[in-house]
Amino acid sequence: MGLFDKLKGEFVDIIEWTDSSNDTMVWRFPRYQNEIKMGAKLTVRESQTAIFVNEGTMADEYKPGMYELQTQNMPLMTTLRGWKYGFNSPFKAEVYFVNTKQFTNQKWGTKNPIMLRDAEFGPIRLRAFGTYALRIKDAKKFLKEIAGTDAHFTTDEITEQLRNLVITRFTDAVAESKIPVLDLAANYDELSKFVGEKINPEFEELGVEVTKLLIENISLPPEVEAALDKRSSMGIIGNLGAYTQFQAANSMEKAAENGNSVMGAGVGMGMGFGMGNQMGNMFNQNQFNPNQNQNTPPPPPPALQYFIAVNGAQTGPFTDQVMAQMAQQGTLKKDSLIWKNGMAAWTAADQLAEIAKLFSAMPPPLPPQL
Repeated sequence: MGLFDKLKGEFVDIIEWTDSSNDTMVWRFPRYQNEIKMGAKLTVRESQTAIFVNEGTMADEYKPGMYELQTQNMPLMTTLRGWKYGFNSPFKAEVYFVNTKQFTNQKWGTKNPIMLRDAEFGPIRLRAFGTYALRIKDAKKFLKEIAGTDAHFTTDEITEQLRNLVITRFTDAVAESKIPVLDLAANYDELSKFVGEKINPEFEELGVEVTKLLIENISLPPEVEAALDKRSSMGIIGNLGAYTQFQAANSMEKAAENGNSVMGAGVGMGMGFGMGNQMGNMFNQNQFNPNQNQNTPPPPPPALQYFIAVNGAQTGPFTDQVMAQMAQQGTLKKDSLIWKNGMAAWTAADQLAEIAKLFSAMPPPLPPQL
C-alpha cells in the first residue's frame, strides 16, 4: 500500500447517525483527527437535521436525505473555505446531528405549593403536576443558544430550565383564569391549551416548541381536602336537624331496649312516637310533585327543642309534641331538669311556663282505694 492509499483511508467517506437512545437531542459526529473529503456521502434520516460547523461558524444545514458533498451543495462552506473552481480537497469540519423528533413524557410539577386567592375559600395553596412533549424547531438556534459545543446533549440538560418556565406560566394562567378551585378539574383541557400557547414564544427563543402540555392533577393540602370531605358529607346528609332527630331516636330506642328503668322505656317510646310522626310529615312534604307551584310559602320556623337530664345523662333534643307525650306518660316530671337554647343553666320543668302548662292540663291522681 502506497502513501497515497494510506492517506486516502484516513478520509471519512460516510457521515451518518443512528440514534439508539430516547433522550439524545444533539450528537456530534466523531472526527478523531480524520478529514472529510469532497464526494463523501452524508445520510440524514427522518427526524434529523445535520449542521456543518467550520472553525466555530455554522455553515450548511441539511434536511433528511442523502447527499454527496460537493461544492455545489455546500454553498456556505464553499464561501467560508474560499474554494474556487470546484477544488476537490479534503477539509476539516464539525458535523452536528440534531434530533427533531418529539420528546414525550417530560415531567413537570410544583416543588412547593403556589399561593393563590380563591373567590370562595380565600387564600389557598395548590400543587400541580403533569407532562409535556417538545421538539427542536430551529436546529441552528438550538445549537447556538443551548447545546453549544456539547458533543452529546440530552434532554436532562435542559428539562430543568423548561420545567421552571412551565410552572411559572402555569401559575400565571391559573391566577388569571379566575376559575374557582372546585371547578379546576373540569377545565384541565382549557388550562393545558392556554398554558401551552403562553409558554411557546419563550420556548421558541431557544429553538424549541411545546407540542403538547397536559395537567394531570391539581391538589389542595391534605388538611383542606379533609375539611372538604366533611363538607361533602354534610351535603349528602341534607337536613342536619332531621338527621340529628333521627340519630336521637335510634339512641333513645337502644337505651329503652337495654335499660331496666321505667324512665328509659317511657322516654324511648315517647321519642319513637314523636320522631315517627315528624319523619312521616317530612316524607310527605318532600314527595316530588311535577305540578307543584313554585310560589309556595316558606316552611314554618323550626320548633323549639328541649334536652332532659336522665340519670345524669343528657337526652334529646325533644320537640313540644314529644314533651307533651312524655308529660302524659309520666316520664317527664315537674322536677325533671330541662335545658333549651338560650338558657344559662338547667332548670326544673315546672319553672318554664311553656312546660309547666303541660302538667296543669293533666288529671289529678286517683284517690286511694278504700
